[in-house]
Amino acid sequence: MSDVIAVERDGSLATVMLNKPEKLNAMDLPMWTGLADVFTELDADDGVRCIVLTGAGKAFAAGADISEFETVRKTPEQARDYDVTMRKALTAVRECRHPVVARIEGACVGGGLELAAMADIRICNEGARFGVPINRISVVMAYPEIQGLMRLAGPANVLEILLEGKVIGAPDALRMGLVNRVIADDMMDAEISETVKRITAGAPRVNAWHKRFVRRLLDPAPVTEDELAECYEFLNTADYAEGMAAFKGKRKPAFKGE
Repeated sequence: MSDVIAVERDGSLATVMLNKPEKLNAMDLPMWTGLADVFTELDADDGVRCIVLTGAGKAFAAGADISEFETVRKTPEQARDYDVTMRKALTAVRECRHPVVARIEGACVGGGLELAAMADIRICNEGARFGVPINRISVVMAYPEIQGLMRLAGPANVLEILLEGKVIGAPDALRMGLVNRVIADDMMDAEISETVKRITAGAPRVNAWHKRFVRRLLDPAPVTEDELAECYEFLNTADYAEGMAAFKGKRKPAFKGE
C-alpha cells in the first residue's frame, strides 16, 4: 500500500482516498500501482461490504500527472507499459466484488474520469467538473478507456467530450449519464452515508452477484444455461434463510455473507 493511496476502515466500510491533494490528485504511476494493490486486497476481504472511492482536498482527480509524459510515458513502448499498470488498477476497481461508490467533488478530469467510470455508483457535488481535454495537448485516449466512458454516456456524448475538449459541470454530467446523482455541496456527507447504509443493509453475496450479472450482460453473447442456473444459488445460502426469517419476524436481518 502506498502513502499516495490512503485507506480507512469503519466496520464494513472501506474508504479509499487518492492522496496527493497538493497536485489535485493528478494520477501518476505510484497512484495507479497503489490502487491496484489496495483494491485487490479489499476484494479478498470478506469483512468489506462497501467501498467509497474519493480524493483528498479540493478534487477527485484532476487528470494525469503531465510530467510523466516526458519521463515514463515518453515513447510508445513506455506508454504501453504504463497503460498495463493503469488498466490493472481500473480493472481491479471495476471487477471488485464489493460495491464501489465514487464520491466526486471538484475536478474529475482525464484519468480521474476514467477511474470514476469504473465505480458502480457515482455521486458528485454541484461544484464538480468533468472532461477529457487531451486533444489540446495532442494525446490520444485508447480503446479500453473510451469503452469505459461509452458504457456510461454512449458514443455521441463521448465524442462530444473528446472532440470539443471542454470541461462540463455537474448538470451536463448527469444528463450524459456520467454520474448517478448531483448533491448540494453541504449535503455530500449525509448522502454518502445514507447510500452506504442502503448498500450494506443488503445481503453481500446478492450485491456481488448483481454486480457480476450486470457486467456479464454488457457482453452480447447469450446467457448460457449454467449462467442462468447461478441466478438461483441464493436459495441455498444462509443469508436467504436469515432474510426470510427476518421478514417474517419483522426485524432487521443480520447477514453474514454466507
